[in-house]
Amino acid sequence: MNKRDRENLPEAEEEPRLSHRQKHEVDEHRSLSSVSVYAVVRAEGAEELKRPDSSLWWSGTAAGLGISASVLAEGILHESFKGHPQQEAIENLGYTVGFALVILGRLQLFTENTITAILPLLAKPSLRMLKATARLWGIVFAANLTGTFLTALVTLRLGTASAEHVAAMLEVSKHFADHTPWEAMTLGIPAGFFIAALVWMLPSSKGFELLVIMLMTYLIAMGGFTHVIAGSTEAFLLLLDGQIGVSQALLGLIAPTFVGNVLGGTCLFAVLAYGQVKEEI
Repeated sequence: MNKRDRENLPEAEEEPRLSHRQKHEVDEHRSLSSVSVYAVVRAEGAEELKRPDSSLWWSGTAAGLGISASVLAEGILHESFKGHPQQEAIENLGYTVGFALVILGRLQLFTENTITAILPLLAKPSLRMLKATARLWGIVFAANLTGTFLTALVTLRLGTASAEHVAAMLEVSKHFADHTPWEAMTLGIPAGFFIAALVWMLPSSKGFELLVIMLMTYLIAMGGFTHVIAGSTEAFLLLLDGQIGVSQALLGLIAPTFVGNVLGGTCLFAVLAYGQVKEEI
């Protein structure tokens, strides 16, 4: 619809006259428009693009450490409910723990950046913006993997978890290692889409952020979808335990999952989200 068509639309019915208090109550219950959500997410992305390298690195490393809590929680629930008819559904609740820690803690998680850092680039595409986005992605992704590798190393070598829970974490991790590279990539597409959708939903979820995070990440776990950062903890655990090799961990699991998450988060959700507001901004 062009500008002339929009000008010829019938005028909206006059709004009722409300007191200041009534207007405040209406605003409190009115959902954010898609343009407002876009503005919030894009502003967050713009702030992230301006952060110093060291800030991104330490925040990303902390996120890698934090997301590993998902695998630990899954292992604990796996061991605690062994033999229960709903064991898988219960243990998958643990998958939500690390995401809640990282997202509510405002740490730099790569898969969130597949939409936040992309919206400023889509709005003002340029070589400068492309380089800034690549810088952010590169630092955060490397930092996330550093955090998950350190967690796996400490868990296996320093005994920070009980032997039973470590064995359960390794058992849970085998599900990820069973995937072929193609499966890891294709199952990563929905996971990337859902994480980007989660980021898009948060501005409208005031007061219910934890519930939204748990719902979306529980869906990823129950669907058997692959997430590159949480999955890297599993891959590194199996690698350091000697169950898989470096090639399988990096090229067979982490790399294809990375591609799938980017396809789902950036090429699908971010582009579609931008497309729906492009003519309104």
